[in-house]
Amino acid sequence: MRVAGNFGIRFPLRMKFPPLLVALFLAATFPVSTVQAEEFLFNGKDLSGWKVPADNIWWLVEDGVLQVRSGPEQKGSILWTEEEFGNFVLTLEFKFVSGTIDSGVHLRNEDQIQIGISGSLKRDMTASPYIPKKGYPVEAEGVAELLKMEDWNVMKIEVKGMDYAVSLNGKKVMTYTTDTGQAKGPIGLQLHAKRDMGIDYRNIRVAKLD
Repeated sequence: MRVAGNFGIRFPLRMKFPPLLVALFLAATFPVSTVQAEEFLFNGKDLSGWKVPADNIWWLVEDGVLQVRSGPEQKGSILWTEEEFGNFVLTLEFKFVSGTIDSGVHLRNEDQIQIGISGSLKRDMTASPYIPKKGYPVEAEGVAELLKMEDWNVMKIEVKGMDYAVSLNGKKVMTYTTDTGQAKGPIGLQLHAKRDMGIDYRNIRVAKLD
């Protein structure tokens, strides 16, 4: 008597295989990236590990929260990590505080995942990729139903090669393949210029992918 598995491979019903052989078969059938241990990019105490801009008045730390606030002259600012990354999974929490929120996450270069209102489209484009000279080539789906306007949101960004994937509050909402990305670079948080806004971040952590 024989049974068929999901892969169209037939084995005798009573046949047993050594565990190592099974593991090798599964590894060959389901190749995956190796995820290294997750580490915090933001320690909740200060801006260690980040390139703090001169005369910093925009990036403040209080009670484990990274507070991002526009200055009186509404200059823009990007807070870059000191370390550069190749393939990675970034997880963070954000909360809208005040004003017209226009922030986002830079991925190894100027490619960005938007958080808040697009200055060009004048509407919320959270979790959508902003690509210089292309604008928003795709739009994240279902964000209006998932986004919490007065509470913490969890965003997960996976960067593998030139492929981006974003999940918001536990649901995947966007995938995109870029042709402008770099193989390695820092991660950045953006404060858009000409905005009077406040947004908070916490639990910013990254896991590298081999």
